[in-house]
Amino acid sequence: MKFSKRSIYAFCLIPLIAIAIKVPQAIATPVPAQTQPQVVLKFVSPTPDSVLDLPSATVVLQYPKGAQVELFANGERVLDRLIGRTETSSTTITQTWYGVSLKEGKNTLTAQTVINGVEVESTSVDVQVRGEATKLTINSAESRIPADGRSIARIEGQLLDAQGNLSNRDTTVTLSATAGEFTGADADRDQPGFQVKAQQGRFTATLRAGLDPRTVTVQARANTLEAFSQLSFETDLRPAIATGVIDLRLGKRGTDYYGSLRNFNPADGNNSYRLDAKAAVFATGRIGTWLFTGAYNNSRTLNETCDSTSRLYRDTQACDQNYPVYGDSSSTTVTTPSQDSLYLKFERTSPVPGAGTDYAMWGDYNTEEFARRSQQFTATTRQLHGFKANYNVGSLQVTGIFADSLEGFQRDTIAPDGTSGFYFVSRRLLIEGSENVFLETEELNRPGTVIDRKPLNRGADYDVDYDRGSLLFRQPILRTDVGQNGETLVRRIVVTYQYDQPGSNNNIYAGRVQYNIARGLDRESWIGATYFKENQGVRQFELFGADALLTFGTSTQLIAEYAHSESSLDFGNEVRGSAYRFELNSKIAQGIFGQAYYRKTDAGFNNNATTSFTPGQTRYGAQVTAAVSPTTNVRVQYDKEDNTGVAPRPLTLIDELITPRTAPTPGSRVDNSLTTITAGVDQKFGTANFSLDWLHRDRQDRLTPSVFDTSSGQLRSRLTFPLTQTLTFLAQNETTLSSEVDQVYNDRTLLGLNWRAMPGVSVQLSQQFYHRGQFAGESLTNLSVLGEYKLLRDTTLTGRYTLLGGANGMNIQSAVGLNQILKLSPGLRMNLAYEHIFSTISSQSASGSIFAQPFAVGQSASSLGLDGGDNYSIGLEYSDDSKFQASARYEHRTSSAGANTVISASAAGKISPSLTALVQYQQANAANQTLVGLDDTKTLKVGLAYRDPNDDRFNALLRYEYRKNPSTIPDTILFGSGTGTNENLFAIEAIYAPDWRWEFYGKCALRDSTSYLASDLAGTSTVTLAQGRAVYRLGYRWDVAAEGRWIGQSNTGFNELGWALEAGYYLSPNLRLSAGYSFGRANDRDFTGSRSSGGVYFGVTLKVNELFNGFGLQRIPKPQSEPKPVAIAEN
Repeated sequence: MKFSKRSIYAFCLIPLIAIAIKVPQAIATPVPAQTQPQVVLKFVSPTPDSVLDLPSATVVLQYPKGAQVELFANGERVLDRLIGRTETSSTTITQTWYGVSLKEGKNTLTAQTVINGVEVESTSVDVQVRGEATKLTINSAESRIPADGRSIARIEGQLLDAQGNLSNRDTTVTLSATAGEFTGADADRDQPGFQVKAQQGRFTATLRAGLDPRTVTVQARANTLEAFSQLSFETDLRPAIATGVIDLRLGKRGTDYYGSLRNFNPADGNNSYRLDAKAAVFATGRIGTWLFTGAYNNSRTLNETCDSTSRLYRDTQACDQNYPVYGDSSSTTVTTPSQDSLYLKFERTSPVPGAGTDYAMWGDYNTEEFARRSQQFTATTRQLHGFKANYNVGSLQVTGIFADSLEGFQRDTIAPDGTSGFYFVSRRLLIEGSENVFLETEELNRPGTVIDRKPLNRGADYDVDYDRGSLLFRQPILRTDVGQNGETLVRRIVVTYQYDQPGSNNNIYAGRVQYNIARGLDRESWIGATYFKENQGVRQFELFGADALLTFGTSTQLIAEYAHSESSLDFGNEVRGSAYRFELNSKIAQGIFGQAYYRKTDAGFNNNATTSFTPGQTRYGAQVTAAVSPTTNVRVQYDKEDNTGVAPRPLTLIDELITPRTAPTPGSRVDNSLTTITAGVDQKFGTANFSLDWLHRDRQDRLTPSVFDTSSGQLRSRLTFPLTQTLTFLAQNETTLSSEVDQVYNDRTLLGLNWRAMPGVSVQLSQQFYHRGQFAGESLTNLSVLGEYKLLRDTTLTGRYTLLGGANGMNIQSAVGLNQILKLSPGLRMNLAYEHIFSTISSQSASGSIFAQPFAVGQSASSLGLDGGDNYSIGLEYSDDSKFQASARYEHRTSSAGANTVISASAAGKISPSLTALVQYQQANAANQTLVGLDDTKTLKVGLAYRDPNDDRFNALLRYEYRKNPSTIPDTILFGSGTGTNENLFAIEAIYAPDWRWEFYGKCALRDSTSYLASDLAGTSTVTLAQGRAVYRLGYRWDVAAEGRWIGQSNTGFNELGWALEAGYYLSPNLRLSAGYSFGRANDRDFTGSRSSGGVYFGVTLKVNELFNGFGLQRIPKPQSEPKPVAIAEN
């Protein structure tokens, strides 16, 4: 059959037409299909931005069934073998990956699903892993607490990593505070300061308030991290309390047995009857918004102790105690120190936030308001007595002082010899408690530029013999050190003090006004003006000036100061001069830091109560340091120094000992300058640091140009490389490349090792070789143990040294001499040092002549040099046991100028729960330059104390002391006769109270002295004391007492006897009537012969319980009335 084309087309279109023309059909109702939820890839764990403790994680993923998943950590694929668990449902797979490695800080986890080799879906989550601490924060939960000696502030801190998360690394944090005392257990007693453990990045501590209202700064340190916080110890407005006694006595003048021994049975025989009145009262309490504290004693000064000693602040050294140990670990605080009979103080916490304390007082005080951070040339650091007031009005602070009855004032600077003493000052008979002792560090080649100034505390750091004018330190004072940039540093001991000046009536007037632009930690800004005038009889001193501290943001700080002084010196000539200071530190831009400075002191400017400086010196310059890369820093510095004026004249030992002066004797003129230009780079190679500097020095001397004029170029290279995690190697070389060599700065090579023996303590060994210059061929060796922690300057460390139930921490630290820092084992510490020094005496200096001298008076420290020789020391201490502590130290110095050996050994402990013992031995000689020929001073002390903690009826104290040459002074070299003295002292006393009625007391003492007037001629003296007392109380109103004493000196035929009988009756608990008889007799064969006095006396003693208007009266609260039963009527 044959078809045409049209037929074929029609046949093909028929199905299409049929589809297009729908035939009607029955319509069925559709049934909705059940939809399945769409499964997506997601992280079940960890959640986004979660913080993990460990650098590994358990990752849980959920993804669609039928897909495969890949996991990436920070871009690296995680091995499938870490898959530990897989759960499968009809549509979903849940998969757990164990131990996925992460890094510290931020991490990104990425998962992606793959079907048939094609990536279908991916998702990511960011997590963080806690890392090493890079930031330390600290704050006080209480911003203010009362200064009552009891209130507690909770100190809290955190260690944060680079992301701001808590670091989970446990470490030890060292805390210190400018006031108060940390309570609780010290986490590491072998480290300086107070330690707490930081766990999971957090730590807490408690700080107990002191008794002085003030703003307190708390410092926290952990490795290289440091943080500060402040809180306020506010005035404790406590309820009023008053106590005291008024005693009236009618009897003969020289028969007061209970008075001063010097007034009993006087040699003048004037023993007529008279009426004596004595009063002593103390009161403190709230008056409105102010706290009043006052004390008065009309018969003695408030600072006077039983041995008639009166020192500023009534601070008794351990070496001056009557007995070496008392068997009691309690402590006392003197709240009303005064050099006269009156102490008054009104104080309050200023209503101005952050302003501190407003107060007005009469008594002993320091001058902290006159030594601000912005003050150096106008600063005054003194211990004074008199009137002082401080008041804040808004942003204005006004301070004024008046000090009277002052003695002579002296400033001495001493070059240490590497031992702990004795260091003699230029005067004898120092005013007790008036000294301020500092340890200053300056560059060897740049006298007058103080790099560091550290105040030292009496007792914890040194003992002072005020009669001899000598200091003995707790640790050897090394002569040299190595600075952060490898420069050679030298140490100086600076002592300012008052000395006995008969007939003096000196006084001080001073005032300061300060306008505070901003207050608060790290943002303080102020402008201040100071005026100070001291009248010293024929000598006058006047100082005035202005200063400013300005803080701009967090990166810029400016200090500016101007001072002018006028003074009349020992030579009667009036001298005047000015001083200027300008310091600017700023962060110019990111990674760029700048510093500019200008300091100038006229040759006539003077201030002996501040940091050392060189009169006539001007120094200015600028430095810029920039970080060009994370491992590279570049710097450039310009420095100019001018020295003009008159240098101190070298003196002989006779001149200095016979006629000590307050100012140096003028010598030769000085007129020179030094210009230094430095350019350098610091480069870090892994863990090593390398620096390279080019120094161009242009020195000109306008007096002797042919000697000092030089223009030199020096290349300085320095490499610091850690050999291990705790051992670092240092190498430094300074080589002159020019034809001329600077007259002061030498070519040298420095090699050193620094071992970080324990946190906060390092052992440093350095060796220097000098190649060219004035010290060519010389070498310098230094081995020392250093404490790295920079504790706040007011912090004193005594907590680790308390002998429980035996002695308090301050006394034990002073008596036993515990101060070693290198830990050998728990509780056992060591200190060692060695120095080999070349002499710098007669060396060339830009500031003038350098010569040997025992002490440099006034501001003449630039003339001090080093004595050549060797010195070494080793010390051990044990203090782990609360019942036993011991210390021993040996020091020796040899030089061409002589030798000095210091031996110190001490031990204290509880022999039994009731018996405490202390043994101490000390031996030392003069450590000053040129003081040669004195014999050693030796002291041996043995003390026993009996106190039964369970039965206090019997207590006893025993003392034995051997002293050799206790009074030797430098003048003995010139005028002394004989070869020395020996003394033996023994004393014992006991008190026994079998019950409340009876009390028995007895004391016996003996002192035997031998003075060697010549090798074959000796003088001896033996003095004996015996004393006893018995008291019997007949009841609550009657008492009877008998007491006597005998003092005898057998070799001179002197003896003195005194005794008294007394009966008393209490009219009331506060009023006692007494009558008695006292008698005294003295036999003096060589001088006054025999004398005696005796007679009846009558007394009235009134106990003071309140002052005017009931101030201080402790009222007994009324007893609460007992509730009366109430009858209930029954229906």
